[in-house]
Amino acid sequence: MFKKNPSSNQPQSGTTIERVTSVLGPGINWRGNLRGAGGIRIEGTFEGEIQIRGMVVVGETGRVTCMNLRANTVVIAGTLRGNITAERLEIRSTGRVWGDVSVVSFSTEEGAFLRGQVRMEEKVIIEPPMQGNPNIPYSNF
Repeated sequence: MFKKNPSSNQPQSGTTIERVTSVLGPGINWRGNLRGAGGIRIEGTFEGEIQIRGMVVVGETGRVTCMNLRANTVVIAGTLRGNITAERLEIRSTGRVWGDVSVVSFSTEEGAFLRGQVRMEEKVIIEPPMQGNPNIPYSNF
C-alpha cells in the first residue's frame, strides 16, 4: 500500500537542480563558458557566457561580466553586468545588475539595484537549439 516505486527516485532528464553543486570561490578569476546542469555559486570573478539548467548564485563577493546568463533560477547578491534570461530571478539587497532581464518570476529586496529593461514572459527558453550532432552532449566546461 505504501510501497515506493524505485524508478520514481531517479531524476528525470530535463529536471532542474535547485541547489548549489559547484563553487567558484573568492580570489578565483575565471574566463570562459559555463554550460551544463547543476547549481553554481560564484564568489570570485567570472567573465564569459553562462548557460545552466539549474541555479546560478552570484554571492556578495561575486563579480560576473557576460553577454548572456541563462539559467532556471538566478540569485544576485553581488555584481552582474550582462543580460539575464531566467524562469526566476531574485536580486538581493546587496545585488547590482546592469543589463536587460527576461523572466517569468522576478523579486527584489529593498536596496537592490537594476539598470536595464525588465520583460516578464509566460515562458522563457533556457537552452538554445543544439548545434551539430544531437547525440553529442552539449557541454563546455
